[in-house]
Amino acid sequence: MIKIDVYDGSGADIFIRRVQDNPEVTATVANILADVKVRGDEAVREYTAKFDGCDMPSFEVSAKEWEEGAAQCDRQLYKVMEEAAANIADFHIRQIPQGFEVEKEDGIILGQKVSPLERVGIYVPGGTAAYPSTVLMNAVPAKIAGVKEIIMVTPAKKGGIKPEILAAAEIAGVTAIFKVGGAQAIGALAYGTKSIPRVDKITGPGNIYVATAKKLVFGLTDIDMIAGPSEILVLADGTASAARVAADMLSQAEHDVLASAVLVTSCARLAEETAAELERQIPLLLRADIARKSIEGQGRIILVDDISQAADIANALAPEHLEVYTAEPFKLLPLLKNAGSIFLGGYTPEPVGDYFAGPNHTLPTSGTARFSSPLSGADFVKRSSYIYYTKEALKKSGEKIMAFAMSEGLQAHANAIKVRL
Repeated sequence: MIKIDVYDGSGADIFIRRVQDNPEVTATVANILADVKVRGDEAVREYTAKFDGCDMPSFEVSAKEWEEGAAQCDRQLYKVMEEAAANIADFHIRQIPQGFEVEKEDGIILGQKVSPLERVGIYVPGGTAAYPSTVLMNAVPAKIAGVKEIIMVTPAKKGGIKPEILAAAEIAGVTAIFKVGGAQAIGALAYGTKSIPRVDKITGPGNIYVATAKKLVFGLTDIDMIAGPSEILVLADGTASAARVAADMLSQAEHDVLASAVLVTSCARLAEETAAELERQIPLLLRADIARKSIEGQGRIILVDDISQAADIANALAPEHLEVYTAEPFKLLPLLKNAGSIFLGGYTPEPVGDYFAGPNHTLPTSGTARFSSPLSGADFVKRSSYIYYTKEALKKSGEKIMAFAMSEGLQAHANAIKVRL
């Protein structure tokens, strides 16, 4: 049974879940990465056989295998994914920054140049479930940003990749697929091997070994974020339906036993009814065991005095998914500062964002929404500034620049100006 707490104002920090390092996992992953860096394909092949039970003579999915596999995808699902991809593209294209140029006095020109990354890698999980939505959410923004090569890696259980994954990759514009997963796949993308090209950025979710590998290779290559277990926080008043709130909480609880589902409400009746609804709905789920462990271990219902106090708790928790299920959800929106994605109203459950609406479902977790953002179109481009000074402009500012440089004890900097005056 889920726990119901009455919030006493002592602080919401007790509910915050932070990213925790696991020294044993870190050591294991570090060894795998070091091995892949030195031995390349040979090491990747050995770890793939060890962890996935697959002997892979060749990692890359051939054009024939890809085409035939994608053709097996349910046609109705294919059409839905095409529509979802169009929604994702329409939203993310608006996020890409634009270049600009400013001409100032004395012929000075200052500008910003925006360039797409050349090659990115996307990791698609292939463990207990396959997620074609992950393919769309990671590859479509990269494609519309102008990335030339989108390299997808995914574990191939029993040597094959599910048709819906191949179909999503086809729709999203993935350029190559490799049947590799785990920390060894991250190592291959970060260092490059004879078969798998090195990338400029790695995105996509994975288990603790994948997340740790991404963390360890950051700096050598860019990453999207360090993703933890999924989270949902529902802010609700007395107008909310307990059946719907419970269903929304379970939509995240079924992900993982460590997933967190929390209801914060000002209505005691809703709290009690939601607790009862969770007990009714859990046995009906295909992943009931996972959902129950999540709800009993990480789930919580918190009673507050009013809905503005609920907003304070939401800001302290900084959840991945935040549902606002109140009579006037837009009135609460200005109070909400920390959240990965916000779902407003009784007819906007979290799966609308997971699959179809357009905003990205790759979101900050573990409280990191306090300082980070969802994956976006802007994440697949880089900005360069440029500067042009005329002789007259440098002459006008040169003495000031030299004085600044000398104040820091950097004579050679000052001299680079002096030789031109």
